[in-house]
Amino acid sequence: MIFDIKRYAINDGPGIRTAVFFKGCPLACWWCHNPESQSIQPQLIFRVNRCKSSKECLEICPQDAITWKNGSVTDWVKCDDCGRCADVCYAGARELVGRQVTANELVEEIKRDIPFYDQSCGGVTFTGGEPLYQKEFLVDTLLICKENNIHTAVDTCGHSSWENMKSILPLVDLFLYDLKLMDANKHIQYTGVTNRLILANLQKLSETGAHIIVRIPLIPGINDDDENLDLCAALLSKLTSLDGVAVMPYHDIGVGKYLALGMTNKLGDTKSPTKGQVDHVEELFSKYHLPVIKQSGRAV
Repeated sequence: MIFDIKRYAINDGPGIRTAVFFKGCPLACWWCHNPESQSIQPQLIFRVNRCKSSKECLEICPQDAITWKNGSVTDWVKCDDCGRCADVCYAGARELVGRQVTANELVEEIKRDIPFYDQSCGGVTFTGGEPLYQKEFLVDTLLICKENNIHTAVDTCGHSSWENMKSILPLVDLFLYDLKLMDANKHIQYTGVTNRLILANLQKLSETGAHIIVRIPLIPGINDDDENLDLCAALLSKLTSLDGVAVMPYHDIGVGKYLALGMTNKLGDTKSPTKGQVDHVEELFSKYHLPVIKQSGRAV
């Protein structure tokens, strides 16, 4: 189950890449800019600005979840994501996000970009959501990619069994590993899960000699304090294998999706960190002699 494929991605590993977005994630981060990735099931998204007021959705909804009051209104409690309203919405205001594909079908789509990979030393990055949430599908897809000599990267939150992580090791050229909060209680508060497994897997993954870039989303008021960042840097400085550390400034590009999905945006009007704040974090990591990768990134 995937929900998007983005071509010409330049911040998700080396070279020009194809980013494949998996549905399903064990975390529910407050700052998630892809909230449609959290559920593994297809979800209805309603973009009000696209609505052309045909009212066909009103007539076809079997749950009576749609009413009309100066435009189409969705009762998200009643809505069961059946997608029938999306089928009749010619304007694309209502859409079912998430589609099933086989590994072979997906790799055929990925292979279209091989000329760009050859030109830029790029490849494919599996992200989401959490790719390991669909481990069997991920393994099948990685196997076919390797058969086609495609460079592979997996963007992971690290919250999966070590057996799952170990099963993809021979098939992954680069891990993009998220590190969010060092305090266990804060991690539970802001992501819904403890960080114990995440930290343990990072340590084990490093000991295998895997290529790892740790990505730290910088969220003002949540994890941008020096205490948390110092603890992150101290942990990373002790890893036996680490290709780089990238600071990923929070942005509000996904805020509109929460309303369109009937979800709550818990960050409110939180603003992106300033360049000065990002520079401060990168300088802090440099003091620990960590290989800092400068890029314009995304919080994940």
